[in-house]
Amino acid sequence: MSMDDWQTVLGTNLTGQFLTAQAAVKEFRRRGATSVSKALGKIICMSSVHEVIPWAGHVNYTASKGGIQMFMKSLAQEVAPERIRVNSIAPGAIRTKINHDAWDTSAAREKLLQLIPYGRVGEVEDIGKAAVWLASDESDYVVGTTLFVDGGMTLYPGFVGNG
Repeated sequence: MSMDDWQTVLGTNLTGQFLTAQAAVKEFRRRGATSVSKALGKIICMSSVHEVIPWAGHVNYTASKGGIQMFMKSLAQEVAPERIRVNSIAPGAIRTKINHDAWDTSAAREKLLQLIPYGRVGEVEDIGKAAVWLASDESDYVVGTTLFVDGGMTLYPGFVGNG
């Protein structure tokens, strides 16, 4: 892996979320409390199942997602007293253009489904619904948590038969 490959992924996945969250916290503080929500503000970071599942050959990606986990938790701890909620969503395999090769043929899909106990590839709407819930007052007591939307990938299905 080149240094450029490392920096590009870390810059996008980790630094990008830091800069966005930094701007959001400043705006929440500037705006102050409103009657729209119980919280002063909400930040939802985008992580991945690879914040906890290693992935050989993708060390830059997994390092960035593991970094997001600790960034989110540390920021949540810092701003929760101001009633700013910070959480993250960790998608598993979601049917998008970026991973088209993992599900576009029946052979590829069958291989992928071996990693998903629920038996289907996730859809973009699955992530959207989780984000709507985290952004709502219905999740007002959820702070500093990663919500895994992964069809059970983090259950490590390779160990279902005792490894």
